Amino acid sequence: MKHVEVLITEKSEGQRLDLILRDNATEISRSALRKVIASGHCRVDGRVETRPDFRAKRGQRILVDLPGTQAGLKPEPGELNIVWRDECLVVCDKPAGLTVHPCPSCPDKTLVQRLLAHFPQLAGQEGMRPGIVHRLDKDTSGLLLVALDEQTRLALSQAFADHRVGKEYLALVDGFPPADGQCAAPLGRHPTVKTKMTVLPEKQGGRSARTRWRRIWSTPDQRASLLTVCIYTGRTHQIRVHLSYLGHPILGDKLYASKAIQCLAPRQMLHAWRLDFEHPHTGESMSFVRPPPDDMAAVALNMSRRMRRLVIVGNPGSGKTTLARELTVRGIPVVSADDLVSGLYAPGREAAQWLERRLGADMLAGDGSVDKAALFGVLARNPEFCRELEEFVHPWIRDAVQAFWDRQEGEGNALAAVEVPLYFECGWEKIFSPTPFVVGVRCPFSERLRRLVSARGWTQDKAILLESRQWSEERKMAACDLVVDNNGEGNNLALESERIIQAVGQRQASLEKKQAERLAALWECGLPSFD
Repeated sequence: MKHVEVLITEKSEGQRLDLILRDNATEISRSALRKVIASGHCRVDGRVETRPDFRAKRGQRILVDLPGTQAGLKPEPGELNIVWRDECLVVCDKPAGLTVHPCPSCPDKTLVQRLLAHFPQLAGQEGMRPGIVHRLDKDTSGLLLVALDEQTRLALSQAFADHRVGKEYLALVDGFPPADGQCAAPLGRHPTVKTKMTVLPEKQGGRSARTRWRRIWSTPDQRASLLTVCIYTGRTHQIRVHLSYLGHPILGDKLYASKAIQCLAPRQMLHAWRLDFEHPHTGESMSFVRPPPDDMAAVALNMSRRMRRLVIVGNPGSGKTTLARELTVRGIPVVSADDLVSGLYAPGREAAQWLERRLGADMLAGDGSVDKAALFGVLARNPEFCRELEEFVHPWIRDAVQAFWDRQEGEGNALAAVEVPLYFECGWEKIFSPTPFVVGVRCPFSERLRRLVSARGWTQDKAILLESRQWSEERKMAACDLVVDNNGEGNNLALESERIIQAVGQRQASLEKKQAERLAALWECGLPSFD
């Protein structure tokens, strides 16, 4: 218990009792002083005075008993990451998972109890939140400003109320928001879930809120983005609610994101990275930045990590299928575009039905499948129809390839391959994401021609015709990431398959390294602040 004694002078005569005490007991707020007076702890010339608006006269003597820290708020040991401090305020970097101040669901093991252990003078402030002038959610990390005395607390609280404190955050969100933007949807308490806030019209109790963001980084496939976020109001859960409302919830947010997005991170990926304010006593402009903790960068890199995709190309007879078989032996899932086409040619399938409507029943074999010999005859005579058939078939095959990769990634495979002879001719090298690693199988035309005639029973005219409808081998190989030779001098594709797997892994590691360097450069070079 602290005793404060005040003698009323000409200067203070006629002022309210609570105002007189506020000027002489700066470590406690005016509202707290009113409670002290009303509870009978104030005496004027020896008589108890319970009216905060009592007007004192010159010569009267006021004695007030100020309470110390409330019972139950005890200092607790714990690490504090102090960024800066002086005799009246502290800037600390709060870790995720630490509640700022006690509450019914978390009465101890909070930041406030740690602060009390390091800064005992906080015990002079009333209540369960001594020194706290703003807060961060339990699972939000970053910069927090703490007042060490009541006078500083009041000054900083007023600065926050006047919007003279700049706060910026980093948020790792789902999807690919516009490069910059803002949300001004009013916020209020959720009508049925009391632990949540929601967008709520002002006529229904919502309060004005404004959030602005900039996109500074995204994964190559744009499925996650890093934003800098500035808030111009301090509503509860403001950033989390606004970003979720815009369709880009914060990864790991257990309250405002779907379960699929919650499980992408161990906690909500929100970090208070910048804090700007004017020192309440010196007037000096103060600015602090703090890079995000390692878990945020780790989640960003993990979101960049996708199943590796491999495409095998080559001209007819080069050995693409043999290479695909070698990869399968090594546990790599492989599908052939030729097999997918054969599926479309099966009885009752899309291509069989289309060809029957387009050219008649003569295009079908006895079982209802496409008669490939008859079809080849039409294609040989009519190049225009060949392009028409490709325009019908290729979109089906492209979608089937994408579905194959999606399925393999969903099953947890690290690598999956597709044999696509016309990959470049179809213009598919820019449509898949992540961009596949392309391997070309090279073989001299004379050797390929021999294989096609002897092994497949093709005529030379058929082989030359199909060769003419693809890119030249030289052009196709030049477009590949890696070329393997299969010139008929022994089967070396088994060894080449190992080299391919290693090359794909090396490229993946290189891409991940570049992403890590890009993220690190953001913190090292500093991020531009909002105006």
